[in-house]
Amino acid sequence: MSCAIMAKNLSLRFSGKQVLENISFEIQEGEIFGLLGPSGAGKTTLIKLLTGQLKQNDGYARLLGKDTRDLSPMEHRQIGIMMDNLGLYERLSVYDNLSFYADIYRTPHNKIADILSGMGLYEARRRSVSKLSKGMKNRLSLARALMNNAKILFLDEPTAGLDPATAKEIHEILAEQKKQGTSIFLTTHNMPEAEKLCDHIAILSEGNIIEYGKPEDICQKYHHLNKLELVFLQLTERGLD
Repeated sequence: MSCAIMAKNLSLRFSGKQVLENISFEIQEGEIFGLLGPSGAGKTTLIKLLTGQLKQNDGYARLLGKDTRDLSPMEHRQIGIMMDNLGLYERLSVYDNLSFYADIYRTPHNKIADILSGMGLYEARRRSVSKLSKGMKNRLSLARALMNNAKILFLDEPTAGLDPATAKEIHEILAEQKKQGTSIFLTTHNMPEAEKLCDHIAILSEGNIIEYGKPEDICQKYHHLNKLELVFLQLTERGLD
């Protein structure tokens, strides 16, 4: 198994503020890697570094063996990205959104129907995105990320705000992608989700990785902190000794 993503001592500063500091990890081919952390911890910024949208101040990162600062259009076609701002065109139909990205990725249009069917969106293909529920928009955004048979998927909180049934559907899609050998970089606030899906996770706090390892090992490490406090109240009847 070869390395899909490698980061070594990645650091980034904006206007003198340290946003990420000495970030190091590896993601193997066919692995789901989870990045957890509160809002503002630097998760989205890290994705932008790894996909070549930003360039670090220190350290280095490689994606499929290539320096992320020098990714070519060919390498970018091997990446699928689903960010939390969706990036969908609200006035266009479901089908036309994917048609637009099919042209960018040079993907045959006859693939669109299969992807929409797999996402449960085929019946809504002519509906404008503005009329979709949040769950349907998330599935469409994920469909867009899958348009180019990406070797690596970057998914920024793909199940945030979704009902359990829709989240379960997305989990099943991600598990199937993993079976096909796709590497998945997943950000989430949800530890149970990470424990269910991920081979390894990292916890990011204030720009630093404070924990890294298998989900079950990290959960076990902090298991002793789980406490249940019982408070017993003694009730007495008025007027009785």
